[in-house]
Amino acid sequence: MSTKRPEALRVAVLASGRGSNLQAVIDAIEAGTVQAKIVSVISNKKDAPALERASRQGLSSLFVDPKPYAGRPDSREAYDRELLDVLRRHNVELVLLAGYMKIVTKVLVEAFANRMMNIHPSLLPSFPGLDVQKKAIEWGCKLAGCTVHFVTEGVDEGPIILQAAVPILDDDTSDTLAARILEQEHKIYPRAVQLFAEGRLRVEGRRVFIEAGKPDGQAVISPS
Repeated sequence: MSTKRPEALRVAVLASGRGSNLQAVIDAIEAGTVQAKIVSVISNKKDAPALERASRQGLSSLFVDPKPYAGRPDSREAYDRELLDVLRRHNVELVLLAGYMKIVTKVLVEAFANRMMNIHPSLLPSFPGLDVQKKAIEWGCKLAGCTVHFVTEGVDEGPIILQAAVPILDDDTSDTLAARILEQEHKIYPRAVQLFAEGRLRVEGRRVFIEAGKPDGQAVISPS
């Protein structure tokens, strides 16, 4: 049976926007429900609110400018190599994508295979990509939700760790549905980090097995 790590898991967060999922992880760490330490918050956007949020929390925050790499045939890979250097300098063990609006390349995927997570606001594999709440409503889905998954080279295609489902109401708009999904994102992303920290995640092909996982009675979360 797996045991908890003797030291806090060293985590880096890549974010492009407001950083609400970053804050959820910070709050869980401060509450003692996640045994991790955020050692760096990195953004490709100089004015990303996530960087300001990190600074207010006393966390290391860094803007890595993609412009110097623009126009190069290997621009995305070159940028990710710079990110990889930063992550290695901080001895990062787990990378979290939190509203990170760049597609990561194999440079990072291979270096952090099964050690890089993303959260996506749909029940994957349904509706990868953008505008997913709008798509779910237009398709007449009865359930929507969010997914934490390991990152692979395919967009939103990696092995699924946790999911939470919420009902789609008759009067839902993209915004109202997104708000309810976000509430569940803030629950399951920290939970996935803690499962990783406890060594309870095992990947076999496309499947992630979780020691002692079981359904939750409030939201439809599988496994909890």
